[in-house]
Amino acid sequence: MRRYWRLIALLAAIGLGLWLVPVKVVVLWTDALIFLLVGVLTVFVIYMRGKPHLRAPWGQVIRRPLAAASLVVLCAYVVVGLLDSVHFRERLALQAGVENGAEQHYSVEVLSLLDLLTTPLRTRLEKTYSAPLAAQLYSKETVTLDDGSTARIYPRLDYGGVHLDDPASQRGADIAQRSLTALLLGLLAWAMLVAAWVVWLARRHGHGFRKEWRLILRGEAGLPWRSIFGTVGALILFIALALKLGIAYHLLGTDKVGNDVLYLSLKSIRTGLVIGTLTTLIMLPFAVLLGIMAGYFRGWVDDVIQYIYTTLSSIPGVLLIAAAILSVQVYIANNPDLFETVVERADLRLLFLCMILGITSWTGLCRLLRGETLKLREQEYIQAATAFGVSNFKIITRHILPNVMHIVLIAVVLDFSALVLAEAVLSYVGVGVDPSMISWGNMINSARLEMAREPVVWWSLIAAFCFMFLLVLAANLFSDAVRDAFDPRTGRG
Repeated sequence: MRRYWRLIALLAAIGLGLWLVPVKVVVLWTDALIFLLVGVLTVFVIYMRGKPHLRAPWGQVIRRPLAAASLVVLCAYVVVGLLDSVHFRERLALQAGVENGAEQHYSVEVLSLLDLLTTPLRTRLEKTYSAPLAAQLYSKETVTLDDGSTARIYPRLDYGGVHLDDPASQRGADIAQRSLTALLLGLLAWAMLVAAWVVWLARRHGHGFRKEWRLILRGEAGLPWRSIFGTVGALILFIALALKLGIAYHLLGTDKVGNDVLYLSLKSIRTGLVIGTLTTLIMLPFAVLLGIMAGYFRGWVDDVIQYIYTTLSSIPGVLLIAAAILSVQVYIANNPDLFETVVERADLRLLFLCMILGITSWTGLCRLLRGETLKLREQEYIQAATAFGVSNFKIITRHILPNVMHIVLIAVVLDFSALVLAEAVLSYVGVGVDPSMISWGNMINSARLEMAREPVVWWSLIAAFCFMFLLVLAANLFSDAVRDAFDPRTGRG
C-alpha cells in the first residue's frame, strides 16, 4: 500500500509542477494512451512482486546477461520516449500597454520536455547540409569576399565550430580534446554511479563493499551486474560525448533544412515506441478473444472466425493502410477547426495508423492461439472441469488463458520489432506517419534522394538506421530470453 501512495504522490507533484509553470499543457491522444500503458505496467509489476509464480520466470529473464543489457537499452529508449510525451505550449508575453487581466495567448508551437532538454540542438539551425563534426557547409556556394570579388567556397556554419578561428588547423585538436574530456567525465560519472550502487547492494545483503564487488566481478551476485554496468557505462559515455561535442558541433551533421540530425534521431524514438506499443495493445484483444473462442467452441464459431481472419489476411495490407490514411487526411482537411496545431493533426494520423496496423496484424497470433486452444481443450483437467459443470467462462479464464500467455508474451515482444520496422517502410512509401512528424521512416525517405548526389549525403540515413537497429536488436535479444523463460516446451532458463 505504501508503494501506491508513493506513486500517487509522485504523480500529484508532477501535475502540480505543470500547473504552476506558465505553460498550457497539451495532452495528445497518444500521450494519454502511453501514460495509461505506463500506469497499467506499473500496477502489474507491483502485483507481480507478490506472486512467486509470476516473479520466477521474469527473474530467469533478468539473470541472462544479454537480456539484462538489452533491458537497459530499452529503458533508455523508453525514458526518451516518455520525456517526449509530455507536451505543452509556452505562454506568450503580453504586449506593452495591454492590461494584466487580458486574455492570455499561447504559442502555436507544441514542445515537450525532451525539446527543453535538447534546446541547443533544436534551436541551432544551419542553412543546409553539414557533415558530422564539420565547421563548414557540405556544398560550395558563391560568396562575395571582402574585396568585392566572388569565389566558390565552403561557407562557415552559423553554429557548428563557430568558436574556432581557423577550422582547418584547429578542428582536429579541438575535437580530440573535447572527446578526451567527455571520456574522462563519463568514466568519472560511471565510476561514481557504480560505486554508489555497489554500496547499496552491500548494505542490502549485509556484506562489505569489497566482498560485494568481488561477487560482482566473479558473476556470483545473482544478477549479471557486469553486463548492466557495462551497458550503463556505454550510455553515459554517449551522453557525455553528445554534451561536449554536440554543443560545439553538430555531432551527426544536419539535414537539408539545417536541422540537427542527432535531435531528429532522438525525436524519432517516441514515434517508433508508439507504433510498436499502441499497435500491439490494439491487436491483442482481437487475437486473444477470437483465437481462444475459435479453438474452444469450434463448430460454427470456429468457421466464422476463420472466415474473418482469412478474408482479412487476403487483403493487401499496404492498400488497406493507404485507404485508411487517405480517409483520415480528407477528414482532417474538411475539419480544420477541430485541431489547434499541426502536432494535433499529425498525432491523429499516427493514432489511426496504429489502429489500422493493429486491425491488420492480429491474424497471425489468432491462428497460434486457436491451435494451442484446440490442443488444451482435450487435456484431462479441462475435460474434468467440463464434466463437473464448470462454466465455459471460468474454464477459459482459469485454465486456458493462463496456459497460452507464454505465446501472447512471445508474440508481443516479437511483433514490437516488426512494427518498428513497418513504420519505416510505410513512411518510405508515403503512407506512414504525417510528413511533419519526425520519425526514422521520414528521415530515411528524405535521405534516399540525396544518396544519388555527389558528394553523397549519408549521415541522415546512417543515423536513422543505427538508432532503429539498436532498438530492434535490443527488443529481439530480450524477446529471446522471454521466449526461453515462458515457453514450457523449452528447458533453458
